[in-house]
Amino acid sequence: MAKRRSKQQDSRSLIATILSAIVVGLAALFGLIGGGAVDPEPGAPAATTAPSATTAPGVTQVASGGGAASVSAIQLGQYGLGARRSFWEVYFTTPTGSRDLSTYRNGVDYPLAAAIDGVQRTLDIAAYEWNSPRLTEAVLGALRRNVRVRMVVDDEGTIEDDDTTIGQLIDAGAQVVDDSRSALMHNKFMILDSQVVWTGSTNFTINDVYRNNNNLIMLRSRRAVEAYQAEFDEMFGGQFGPRSSDSNSVNFAQDGVPIQIYFAPENQVLQRIVPVVQRAQTSIRFMTFSFTEATIAEAILARSEAGVSVQGIFETRGSETEFSELRPLFCAGLDVRQDGNPNTFHHKVIIVDNRIVITGSFNWSQNATTANDENLVIIEDPALAAQFSAEFDRVWQRATVPARSLCS
Repeated sequence: MAKRRSKQQDSRSLIATILSAIVVGLAALFGLIGGGAVDPEPGAPAATTAPSATTAPGVTQVASGGGAASVSAIQLGQYGLGARRSFWEVYFTTPTGSRDLSTYRNGVDYPLAAAIDGVQRTLDIAAYEWNSPRLTEAVLGALRRNVRVRMVVDDEGTIEDDDTTIGQLIDAGAQVVDDSRSALMHNKFMILDSQVVWTGSTNFTINDVYRNNNNLIMLRSRRAVEAYQAEFDEMFGGQFGPRSSDSNSVNFAQDGVPIQIYFAPENQVLQRIVPVVQRAQTSIRFMTFSFTEATIAEAILARSEAGVSVQGIFETRGSETEFSELRPLFCAGLDVRQDGNPNTFHHKVIIVDNRIVITGSFNWSQNATTANDENLVIIEDPALAAQFSAEFDRVWQRATVPARSLCS
């Protein structure tokens, strides 16, 4: 016969049960807050996700499909959208057309600034343009914490720009190197404490965050950090454009997700984009600020003729020039439009088969291919592709069909 439990034993058992329930509840709560993030790649440095920007209720749409059950929304205000899953976060600007600076809060600069606020040791920044007040203050705060801040900037886009705030950072102790050449240092990426990389199409400016359509992506990955760090160190040491080493590209898997990272002009980036397009089986959707490279257009047209669904959005400004690929694609019957943003449509994105995303600073132009310093990321993740497809759907609704007279 089992021995009768004492009151003391019952009390201890009750306390243990209560404590266990509390632990389970807290674990579930933090799992929801963290978006179900998994451990980084083995051997990767530990990293802390930047806290979400706190805002009044804003747009919190998270795309469905592609494993969306594991994707969580990041709260922003009226000027941005965000989502996270596993090792990545992605953000999209949602410009309203307003020119009222007093309303420019809680955009995609806020989570990036929050991440900078948590930096303890090193902050390396490659910036084509720089005038964001929120990011400037965050970097000044890092300098006050004795963080080593290094920057590579474009001489015309940043140093000589009338609106730049780079002087404040230089005066506060940031180490700044400019490219001092006619081609562009067109990158826009940051490396925080050698743990995470932020990149995308977004320049670190008021316009790009609050007036232009852009994307921003954070990667928590040792291999991604190593690639971007090597590229940054080359530029900081004075190697720009074709003089750069071609050894910084990487092709790896993070948490089971295939990722490729390339840098122009040294990595022959067009030869990385075209094969991805040529392998499209069901759909190609693109969003482009500048599209003058015929090789990409020819690959898209060929897949359309093979039965692949194609949709594309061009920045209206410059899209009807003789150099733009809008006319050849539109007049061949492809479903392409001109953007509806009264300011600038600044994406450089291709979504293939709802599972592969191509993004970065790389414009589809001859200058980007042969002269400018650029970066390109190719990520095969249906969950991430679903977020970019949702962005495509949002801007597609405002885009317009070109005039048929374009083909006459």
